Amino acid sequence: MSVCFVFFKSTIELFVNRLDSVESVLPYEYTVFDFCSENTMKRPSENLGQVLFGERIEPSPYKFEFKKTAVCQPVCTKVYDSSKPSDKAKLDFLKKGMFLNYQHHWIVDNMPVTWCYDVEDGQKFCNPGFPIGCYVTEAGRPKDACVVNSNFNEKDAFYIFNHVDISIHYHIVEHEQLGARLVAAKIEPKSNGYTAVTNVAFLFILPSIMNSLVIVLFLSGMVAMIMLRTLHKDIARYNQMDSVEDAQEEFGWKLVHGDVFRPPRKGMLLSVFLGSGTQIFIMTFVTLFFACLGFLSPANRGALMTCAVVLWVLLGTPAGYVAARLYKSFGGEKWKTNVLLTAFLCPGVVFADFFVMNLILWGEGSSAAMPFGTLVAILALWFCISVPLTFIGAYFGFKKTVSKYNPTHCTSIHGGLQKCTNLPVVNVKNKMYTHMYYMFGFLFLVFIILVITCSEATILLCYFHLCAEDYHWQWRSFLTSGFTAVYFLVYAIHYFFSKLQITGLASTILYFGYTMIMALIFFLFTGTIGFFACFWFVTKIYSVVKVD
Repeated sequence: MSVCFVFFKSTIELFVNRLDSVESVLPYEYTVFDFCSENTMKRPSENLGQVLFGERIEPSPYKFEFKKTAVCQPVCTKVYDSSKPSDKAKLDFLKKGMFLNYQHHWIVDNMPVTWCYDVEDGQKFCNPGFPIGCYVTEAGRPKDACVVNSNFNEKDAFYIFNHVDISIHYHIVEHEQLGARLVAAKIEPKSNGYTAVTNVAFLFILPSIMNSLVIVLFLSGMVAMIMLRTLHKDIARYNQMDSVEDAQEEFGWKLVHGDVFRPPRKGMLLSVFLGSGTQIFIMTFVTLFFACLGFLSPANRGALMTCAVVLWVLLGTPAGYVAARLYKSFGGEKWKTNVLLTAFLCPGVVFADFFVMNLILWGEGSSAAMPFGTLVAILALWFCISVPLTFIGAYFGFKKTVSKYNPTHCTSIHGGLQKCTNLPVVNVKNKMYTHMYYMFGFLFLVFIILVITCSEATILLCYFHLCAEDYHWQWRSFLTSGFTAVYFLVYAIHYFFSKLQITGLASTILYFGYTMIMALIFFLFTGTIGFFACFWFVTKIYSVVKVD
């Protein structure tokens, strides 16, 4: 006979995270601002995803007991003498933080502490963070959080939020002994003229959340219907041409059947891009799929990024395999160059950009700077795991004979070149039964819509060019879909100048540096979708028409 004891914690710990701002891309650790801190507790360890996102979680001096309301509890007292250089430096840094609207990010029971305030039309806006203070300009115009209180009206003045009221919401857990679960933590920062104090209140609630999302793919349905009807007529007309005279009068996309599978120019580069794009596509799909199933809960901070990095490292084999098979089907023979470019070109560009950004963060003393040990660990994952797996995938890709992968019937054309009439059909069907959770369900749905939209747009344009007897579809299909990254880049530039208030050269370089990384990844991702969609389409239509 065994006895099981269940223990429930009565002490509620509040942790602090790094501070950031929409006016600066440089986050800083909590202790840099000389706030009240806790040095006796051990700092929680962060996983790889948290380190990459720049999270720096530390214990705080704020301690609560469950269901015990605390009123006006002093935390600490800070006194500064502006005549002392060290104190003046701390004050100047604090003023800079308030001027740039740096935000606290506190955590209770692994939940963000939110700040809710009134906006127009009597509605409330809730933010997963709250400012350290605010500033009133020399003209008397309140900036940022100063607008929420009419008492903040002194010209050229800084108001630091040195008092917080915290409300912790909970509900009783059914079928558990003496159990309760925290469901929300809200804060109201205030600026008092004296010591920083804290009020804590506990409120009992029973939350009910209903999410509804309706997405209509009317355009995709219409395009698919039109394409099917048009292709059906084309195929029926081509297959009815029995006489030699009819065959000599071929027109439209059937006329280029002897050229449509000719190897493209720069086939080496295209195959490398497609290998890297396949790696990114599978990584994104699997990560979002696991997230929808609940394996990557938002409560597990950094799990999403950690999963993505680990998957990318382990998916070197598909990258090498796809790049090798496509390059071999293009008639390429420089297999060593192909596998080396697959392993190092795109990842190397991303890492070089990231390393330069990290140097800037190191120079600025930002908490987002990756520690040297973590940087070495990522390099070890890349060189010791991803690169060997890429070589293994390339080995199996080149080992496949062309006759099995690409059964062709080639005839000579001018200059001794070859033109081919068949390529293998790539038909990948994924049946997914997922339970949608939080934002991951929405992201996964948007991911599917993106795949469908890129595929249909590329197929449609490919069909138009084939009808115009233009058979150069390989690069065009990749670039057509990959052009989405150019739109993303243009929008990021527009957003920077029209919406953001980022100041400083370092922050500007960081913004565009990280934007370029995302644009490159998006370019490879969407371009790969477009190529394989068009690849399937071209193979399908030419496999059902009679070719003499």
